[in-house]
Amino acid sequence: MNGKLIIFSAPSGAGKSTLVHHILKCNFNLEFSISATSRLPRGTEINGKDYYFLSQQEFKNKIDNQEFIEYEEVYNGNYYGTLRSEVERIINTGKNLIFDVDVVGGLKIKNIFGENALALFIAPPSVNALEERLYNRKTDTPEQIKRRVEKAEFEMTFAPKFDFIIVNDNLEHAKKEAETKIKNFLNL
Repeated sequence: MNGKLIIFSAPSGAGKSTLVHHILKCNFNLEFSISATSRLPRGTEINGKDYYFLSQQEFKNKIDNQEFIEYEEVYNGNYYGTLRSEVERIINTGKNLIFDVDVVGGLKIKNIFGENALALFIAPPSVNALEERLYNRKTDTPEQIKRRVEKAEFEMTFAPKFDFIIVNDNLEHAKKEAETKIKNFLNL
């Protein structure tokens, strides 16, 4: 395999997407691996750029056809996954891949690709800070936020299984730490 894989995983609201967007601007020969999901777009999300938005039935058909490297029903009825075709497309360009995936999916990708993958867990400074971030982003209902916080507490237990944990209590520091880990991994 030519390209290496950089995996960012975190509880919802920990800042992984912000860090991924920053890292994509660095000169690491990276391309974003677009995940598929069965949920509806949020805010300004665009199909084919932020996610491949599929109906629940389309998603299940792709599961049946073994078109995913990994997938997970993250919330009841909302599936997320990494399409084989997406990984192959990027590898064929000779670029490195960067993933913004849930915690379980991140570990599955790491297990499949082993030493060719760097798995970074982005941790919030605390569960309270995470809850505040979710409220401030104004994309979820209070019930959805409660579910996300409960899930985050569970996801935090997986952090030690990742190659590195980056605590996002200061965004600039977290950006620099992520850059350093990736430079070392890519031997730049």
